[in-house]
Amino acid sequence: MDLSSVIGIIIALVSLLAGMYFKGVTPDALLNPAAILIIIFGTIAAITIAFPKSELKRIPKLFGLIFKEQKLVSDVEIIKMFSQWADLARREGLLALESKVSEIDDPFLKNGLTLAIDGQNADYIRDVLNEEVEAMEDRHSSGALIFSQAGTYAPTLGVLGAVIGLIAALKDLNDIDQLGHAISAAFVATLLGIFTGYVLWHPFANKLKRKSSQEIRQKTMMIEGILSVLEGEAPRVIEQKLASYLTKEDRSQIMDESGAGGLGKEI
Repeated sequence: MDLSSVIGIIIALVSLLAGMYFKGVTPDALLNPAAILIIIFGTIAAITIAFPKSELKRIPKLFGLIFKEQKLVSDVEIIKMFSQWADLARREGLLALESKVSEIDDPFLKNGLTLAIDGQNADYIRDVLNEEVEAMEDRHSSGALIFSQAGTYAPTLGVLGAVIGLIAALKDLNDIDQLGHAISAAFVATLLGIFTGYVLWHPFANKLKRKSSQEIRQKTMMIEGILSVLEGEAPRVIEQKLASYLTKEDRSQIMDESGAGGLGKEI
């Protein structure tokens, strides 16, 4: 589970309820059926209109991506793997890597290495893998856009809900006490719209974008590693090239281990 998503939502709810408490507002003020109907179902309706059915079917999976920890192999392990492959390929030839294909779980990496072993040239392999990355990026972008658009619609629907509530409140001005209560209830829709839009939907979109960015960066690193092995580059050169994708701390780890004897010796 991605704890940052869960913890963030908990903090948001606690801060909202605490703020209401200190302002003298009871939590039951949020239990406004009309406001909930307008914001939640209104946002669902707007998203349904805005996106095709094929993309809407992915929403449950997108929620899964938001709340599940991203399962990616560490960048350091990838570099070690390419270093070992490069050493093996330089000593025994590229065909020696056929035994490694069955050990690969990542379909993208397996496809790229298979193309290299089959004798495809570097330009062809780069084009095929880059097209796959671009297609993946487009899918990820469309998923994030759903939540981004929901974050845009929800606050506006909150204003709509407030206007409807004010119309109902101003319909009868004889009871001043009841008028104040009605106006207060009218703004619950605005509160819910802003909260869901800027505390849930927009952050959800950003989380999907960040996870997509991490995966794309790793796929790009894999492409460079595959092509480097294909071109017969030395393990040390591949380590230095791929280390540019790492954080400063991970880069230091790679360089220290490489300097101590090379990462490509563990076959």
